[in-house]
Amino acid sequence: MLGPAGPQQLQEMIQRLINLSVGLAFIVLTVVLLIAGLKYLTSGGDPKALASAGNTITWALLGIVFMILAWLILLLIEKFTGVNVTHFCIPGTSGC
Repeated sequence: MLGPAGPQQLQEMIQRLINLSVGLAFIVLTVVLLIAGLKYLTSGGDPKALASAGNTITWALLGIVFMILAWLILLLIEKFTGVNVTHFCIPGTSGC
C-alpha cells in the first residue's frame, strides 16, 4: 500500500507534465506543418488557398523555431549561471 504523496511526487509529476507538453507541442506543430503542406499541394493553383497554406506553413515553422530557440536560451542561461533551469526542482526534496 502506498503512503500519501509528498513533495517528491509533486516534483516528479510537474517535471513529467513539462516534458510531455514540450513533446506534444512539437508533435502538434509537425502535424500542422504536414497538413499545411497537403493544403498547399491540393490547392489547385487557387491563390486564396495557396496564401492560406503558405501562412500556415510560416506559422508552424515559426512555432518550431521559437520552441528550439527557447530551449537554447534556457541551456545558455544554465551554462552561464550554473543553475539547472531545464529541470524542475522543489527545494528540500531529493534530487535537487
